[in-house]
Order: sequence, then C-alpha cells, then structure tokens
Amino acid sequence: MFGSIRRNPTFEVTHETAPSDVLLAGFSSYGLAGLTAANYLVDALELRETGHIEVEGLPSITPFENGTPRHPTRLFSAPDVDLTVLVGELFVPSALGDPFAGSILGWTEANDVSEIAVVSGVPVPHGPEGHRTYYIATDDYREHRLADGDIEGMNSGFLDGTNAALLKRGIDSPLGVCVYVTPVHAQVPDVEAAIRLVETVSTVYDLEVDSGPLEAFAEEIRQYYADLAERMNEREADLPDDRMYM
Repeated sequence: MFGSIRRNPTFEVTHETAPSDVLLAGFSSYGLAGLTAANYLVDALELRETGHIEVEGLPSITPFENGTPRHPTRLFSAPDVDLTVLVGELFVPSALGDPFAGSILGWTEANDVSEIAVVSGVPVPHGPEGHRTYYIATDDYREHRLADGDIEGMNSGFLDGTNAALLKRGIDSPLGVCVYVTPVHAQVPDVEAAIRLVETVSTVYDLEVDSGPLEAFAEEIRQYYADLAERMNEREADLPDDRMYM
C-alpha cells in the first residue's frame, strides 16, 4: 500500500538559512509525544519553515492542510529564537536510523550546530510516579545544560534507530546530544507526555512557552495524528520484532 523500501534510501537536507546553535527534534514514534511537543513549540514560538529533508527510496507521506501540501520532515526557525526545531512526521524505521541521522549530522556539522536535543516518548511500564521526564545525554551536554540536577538520568536500557545514532556521534565528538524521554501510553497523541516534554525543554532552554493550551492544540489535530499512527503501525508490522527499548 505504501510502496517498498529501497535498499539504500537517501536523505538530503535543504534549508534557506543557517540554523541556530541548538537543534531540537521530535520524530514519529510510539505515542507521538515528541512529535506533538515539537509541533507545539513551533506554534507557540511562532517559528517559520526554513527547510526540509528530502527522502528518496522510503515510502512517504504528504501531509496537507487547507488544501496545501507540505513536506513531512521540516525545519523551523526565527531570528529572535536561539533554537531550530525539526518536526519529523515521516516514520523512519529503526533500521534506517543511521543514514537518516547521518544526513542530519552532516548538515549540523556544516552549519556549526553545537547541540542536538530530541524529545521522545518511550513505551515502558510505569506507575504514576514515573510520569516525569528523564534524560540520556553526553557528558558535555549534561555539564552544560543539566548541572543543577533537577532532571534525572534514565537508569539503564537501550535506544535504537535515529536517537541511538545521534547519541553515538555525540559520545565521540564535541557535539552535545541529549534525548529527553518520558513514558507514554497507547493513546495518540499522549498529551500529558507531550506537556512534560514541552515543560522540560522550556525550562532547560529558558523559553517562554505556556504548555497550558497544548491539550486544545492536540485535540485540533488528534484525528490527523491517529491516521499517522495507523500508518506507522502498518509499517512497523513489516519490520523484524527484535527492537529493544528502555
């Protein structure tokens, strides 16, 4: 229904302006909390689209709004905000995380981006006390952004796909990388999880963002996200069931 995955899909970043020092990304993943948070930050910070990622050889989607189509993976910036946001609506299978992350990393290196932060939900068993945001971060990022200790590190586990590839680069380079994670439920989108991610990023980067309207924002696009999640599930069903999560 959605075509086939080519042996070596390619990803290419196209952009109009140089990005900020910090790139914040939210991708299509379980619960869509990270994607919801990234979309909301774009709206709340009044960022404008300044680029996108072209994909060849991977079954794609073409979102549209009010009759106008758009690229599924887009970059947003504003002159007065020291943050570029990457909104990734296209589901990228874990097996293609390395080349997808490679395209992002090549672009960030060429444009002197010093930090990458990812917001993501993870499907882990948890009780009410687990409804908080955790981090997995390189040493330089942790020392720069998380020295006050208000956010806890995730105890142990595994990341895969794009998030793992980004962190791997950060371990052995001057690039600071952090993945902010929070437990998510099956509903799409998990608004409470998205709110936690927005509040965390707003605190870390001193952004004046009110997370209060996020629930209404998510409700407006809930059916769109439900359709997106259905497509993700259909594609994940074709993948080997050997992925490991925290």
